[in-house]
Amino acid sequence: MFHVEHSDCNGWAGKFDVLGSFPRGSLSFSTILAMILGMSPEPRPTRIIAVANQKGGVGKTTTTINLGSSMAEEGHRILIIDLDPQANATTGIGVNSRDLEHSIYHVILEQATASAVRRSTDIPNLDFLPSSQALVGAEIELVAAFSREHRLKRALAEIVDDYDIVLIDCPPALGLLTVNALVVASEVLVPIQCEYYALEGLGQLVENVDRVKAHLNPDLEVSTIALVMYDARTKLSEQVAGEVRAFFGSKVCRQVIPRSVGLSEASSYGQPINVYDPRSRGAVAYRELAREVLHGPAPSGENMLMDDEINGLESGPEEVWT
Repeated sequence: MFHVEHSDCNGWAGKFDVLGSFPRGSLSFSTILAMILGMSPEPRPTRIIAVANQKGGVGKTTTTINLGSSMAEEGHRILIIDLDPQANATTGIGVNSRDLEHSIYHVILEQATASAVRRSTDIPNLDFLPSSQALVGAEIELVAAFSREHRLKRALAEIVDDYDIVLIDCPPALGLLTVNALVVASEVLVPIQCEYYALEGLGQLVENVDRVKAHLNPDLEVSTIALVMYDARTKLSEQVAGEVRAFFGSKVCRQVIPRSVGLSEASSYGQPINVYDPRSRGAVAYRELAREVLHGPAPSGENMLMDDEINGLESGPEEVWT
């Protein structure tokens, strides 16, 4: 049997310079060792994350697009699903929803397959399932449908293993579309704007997650709270961030997303921020948030824009996030 003591692994690897060709932190040592020995590492299950908040304009779509793009930039295979009839995630990736012959609407109603509707993007490792305004009628059409809460889960079964992470941009409502997202997801990520009334309706969202967990999806949990639209110039942002951290504890990401004109401009050009302006504060913040969602928080003080360290970030006039 081939045996390597854990304490000697890094030293052994260092002697033969086998780790030098891999980006730091991109692969675990056990994965690299398996590759060296010609073994296939055990595949990890796909993480399916529903990005949800019943309030509109709190940054769900902006977070879904930029988080997905930043994860893809790290080398992970990402699928973004636009489950909002407003189709903002679709246009935010650069596709006109009116030009689409099929969308997630046709997938949910079983008129097309997910593999036929999904589209690639100009960003390596990033695919998406587009939405269209036709999705407005899905809530009504699903009312009498058999196993209506599981439509999305069944549709994704054929493609889910193609990806490391699936991000679902949910509509700002707690109807059947959101329930479908919660049934297929294992995690819920909730973007919370650092503004007055930020927690309004959040209790109802948590209650609905608990109901879905109890009756339809026992693996579901609210895993991540992301603070967005943080403005270091105001006491309000600091107060809201403190209240959210006090209530949700370790589920709140250390990385916050600043209020940034660049993020709004990127959406209007149909590009993620790391493509539109890769060196901007917004791009840096979403890269760090992506790493935190993927790997957990970085050690204190290591490449982290904290909510008490954002003085001087670009801030502009009031802007509307989707």
